[in-house]
Amino acid sequence: MTENMTEKLIQRLEELEHKQAFQDDTIEQLHQEITALNLKQAMFKRQIELLAEKVSSNKSSNLADESEETPPPHY
Repeated sequence: MTENMTEKLIQRLEELEHKQAFQDDTIEQLHQEITALNLKQAMFKRQIELLAEKVSSNKSSNLADESEETPPPHY
C-alpha cells in the first residue's frame, strides 16, 4: 500500500470514529428523553386513574339523580 492510500484510510477511519461518537451521544440523549417521557406518562396515567376514581365516587354519593331534582324557582 502506498503512503497516500494509508493516509486516506486513516482519515476515513477517524471520520467514522467521529461519526460513531456523535451517534453514541445522540443515542444517549434520546435514551434520557425517552426515560423522562416514560416517567411523565406514568404520572399522567396515575392522575387519570385518580380523576376517574373521584368521578366514580361523586356519582355514587348521596346526591339525587338529575331527573329527581325539583326545578329551580325561576322555571
